[in-house]
Amino acid sequence: MGRFARAGALVGVLSLMASLALTGCGADQKKAEFVDGAPDVGSSVAATGTVPTDPAVSTDPLKVSPADGAKNRPVSTEISAKIPEGGKVTDLTLTAANGTKVEGRWRTDGSSWVPNSPLKYGMRYTATVSAAGAGGETRQGTSTFTTMTKPKSMIASGLYLFSDKTYGVGMPVVTEFHPGIPEKDRAAVQKRMFVRTDPPQPGAWHWVSNGTQAYYRAPEYWKPGTTISVRIALAGVPLSNGKYGNVDRSATAKIGRAFEMKVDNATKKMSVYQDGQLVRTIPVSLGKKSTPSSSGTMVVMEKKESTVFDTRDDPNPANRYVTEIDFAQRLTWGGEYIHAAPWSEHVQGRQNVSHGCVNVSMAHAKWLFSQTRVGDPVTIKGTERKLAPGNGWTAWSLSWSEFVKGSALPVPEGGSGSALA
Repeated sequence: MGRFARAGALVGVLSLMASLALTGCGADQKKAEFVDGAPDVGSSVAATGTVPTDPAVSTDPLKVSPADGAKNRPVSTEISAKIPEGGKVTDLTLTAANGTKVEGRWRTDGSSWVPNSPLKYGMRYTATVSAAGAGGETRQGTSTFTTMTKPKSMIASGLYLFSDKTYGVGMPVVTEFHPGIPEKDRAAVQKRMFVRTDPPQPGAWHWVSNGTQAYYRAPEYWKPGTTISVRIALAGVPLSNGKYGNVDRSATAKIGRAFEMKVDNATKKMSVYQDGQLVRTIPVSLGKKSTPSSSGTMVVMEKKESTVFDTRDDPNPANRYVTEIDFAQRLTWGGEYIHAAPWSEHVQGRQNVSHGCVNVSMAHAKWLFSQTRVGDPVTIKGTERKLAPGNGWTAWSLSWSEFVKGSALPVPEGGSGSALA
C-alpha cells in the first residue's frame, strides 16, 4: 500500500474515516471525499397518482398537508391530502408567491407528492389538490404555507456518482454525511434517497460507519447496460440534532460490461473474467503476515496511472518508504491497491511480500489498468485479515440477507426500488 503525495481527483475531503486505523501498502489511509452533484430539476407534474384513502373523511373539502397557514416549513416539504374512500387525485399544483409553478412527482406508493427540487427558503407557497370520489364527485382542497428561513446548522453530504460516466457492475450508490446521521433519523433521511434503475432491479440501502455512509445495491451485481438515476434529496431535511440537510445531489450513470477479478491467496493468482468468461490468469504477491491483505469483496475506487506512495509517517520504521508506483487501482481507504510491482516479480505467484496491496508485474498491471473501470468488483480470499465494513466501498462484502439488515426501513423479500413515480 502507499500514501499519495497529492490528494486524489475527488473533491471535498471529509474526515469520516479517521478512526479506521488499518494497515496497508504504506498505510495510505485516505479519508473519504465528497463529490458534488447538480440538483435534480425533474420535468413534469405527475398529477394522477393515487393517495391513501381515509373512510372517515366526509364530502367536505380535501384536507391538504401542510395545513393552511402553516409557517416555518422545511424546504423538503412534500404535499399530501386525505380523500374519500375510493377517491383519486386528478390534479395537484404548487405555486410560489412569485408565480413560479413547482414541478414534482408522486411517491410510488402515492403517499405524497415530492417537488423535483428543494423549495425556496422564506417563500410562501399555495398547494391546490383536486380529487374525484368513488361516485364521480369532485372535491378540492387548498393550502397556503410558508417555508422557514435558511438554517445555520447543516450537515454536509456527498454522492459518489458522476453523470454521464460508465461504471463497473459492482458500483454501489455511495452517499456520505458529516457529521453522521443519528440512528433515529436514518429512516426519515433514507425516505429522501431515491434510486431508479433501467432495466428495473430491486435494491436496498445499508448504513455503515456510525451513519457516515450508506450504500445502495441490488441482490446481485447490476446487469450490464443498466442506467442508474439517483437523487439524494436532503436539502432542508430536519434532523433530531438540530441540523438540516444542506443540498440535493443527483446523478445518472451507466453500468458497462461485466468485469470481475478474483484473487486466491492459496494459489497466489488472480483470475480475470469478462462477461463470465476467464480472459487472463495473473500471478500475484499479497500482503505478508505482518501486513496482510484484506479478504472480502471490494471494488475499484479510483485509478492512478502514476503516483507516489509515501509512508514516512508510519509508526513502524520497517514500513516507511517513498516509492513511485505505476498503474495503481485503489481498493480500500486504508491504502490497499492493485499495482505494478517490478521489484517483486520474481516471487509473484509464489510468495507474499507486500504491505497489503495486490502486487502484479508491470506488463499485467498495464493490461489490467487498460481494462478496468471504477466499480469493477475485486474479491480476495484466504488472507489473515477480513475486510472491515466501510474500509472502501464495502457494499458487496456482505450477503444480501446481511446487507438488508442495515436498512433503516423495512425491505420486502427480494428488495424494493427506491424511486418516484
